[in-house]
Amino acid sequence: MQKRTAKQPDKSPTASARTRSNLAWNDFELVLAIATAGSLSGASRALGVSHATVFRRLGDVEQRLGVILFERGRTGYRPTLAGEELADTAKVMDEAALAAERNVAGRDLEPSGEIWTTTTDSLLMGVLAPLFTQFRHKYPGIVLDVAVSNQLFNLTRREADVAIRPSNRPPENLIGRPLTAIGQAVYAHKDLGLTPGTPVEALASEPWIGAGPRLQDSSVDQWMDNHALKQACVYRVDTLVSILSAIRSRMGLAVIPCYLADGDPDIVQLTDPIPELEYGLWFLMHPDLRGVVRIHALMDFLTESVRAQKERLAGRRLR
Repeated sequence: MQKRTAKQPDKSPTASARTRSNLAWNDFELVLAIATAGSLSGASRALGVSHATVFRRLGDVEQRLGVILFERGRTGYRPTLAGEELADTAKVMDEAALAAERNVAGRDLEPSGEIWTTTTDSLLMGVLAPLFTQFRHKYPGIVLDVAVSNQLFNLTRREADVAIRPSNRPPENLIGRPLTAIGQAVYAHKDLGLTPGTPVEALASEPWIGAGPRLQDSSVDQWMDNHALKQACVYRVDTLVSILSAIRSRMGLAVIPCYLADGDPDIVQLTDPIPELEYGLWFLMHPDLRGVVRIHALMDFLTESVRAQKERLAGRRLR
């Protein structure tokens, strides 16, 4: 009698492909991008590829899985139950990858490497630029990559390592250190002939410069409203550096941080620093980066250097 033998499993590549879908990270990334954007065009912009590429890759993933991941409609692409499950898994994978990147970034032993830093144009011009130069001389192994923006970058997603930002209420998910207080006052060009110490109410007939909505300075907007100055605005702009430029061009009066204007001989401080408009300057970072040597080197350097200028940054009172 012929002896039977157990059938051995087929280990050929073709058989392996039949038993698993071979989804790669970029497949999960694709599904997450479409689910987040709700359209192929939005996903193509997020991924930096063409609309046709997104369409082709989605069809390929659905074919390999044998399921429909998105319902197509006039309002866009809405994930099916299977699509939602893949998108949720992709979010978990993305967060795990970002956490791993942050943890690895914290293993340096020497103050070297890059620090992605974000700050505002006014802080860079009026405070940080010379300090960054001094820091570079002290730590030549560290490269500062600075993104200038009035928007707070997402530090959790490593859009930046640290943020040097004005704030009275920093985000709770970040850690950091308050550096100093920043004072603000009313300033004008000397050619307007206005007298320092004039009550704000008496300046309501003058032309004023206001903050545009993208500047996100609600405290100044509220202060101007309380003093009936909003209707006196003849010009609005969305950066402090642009407001300073408007003052220099004799456009009108404006509230700006004292550090921006006190060194300009053509600009006159008209009021004392306004207490309700004082705000804090913060050094912020993600909690996972607290052990990174190069970041602590920058934080300690800026803490000492900025606090040494705290009186200038708080603004001077009129004599």
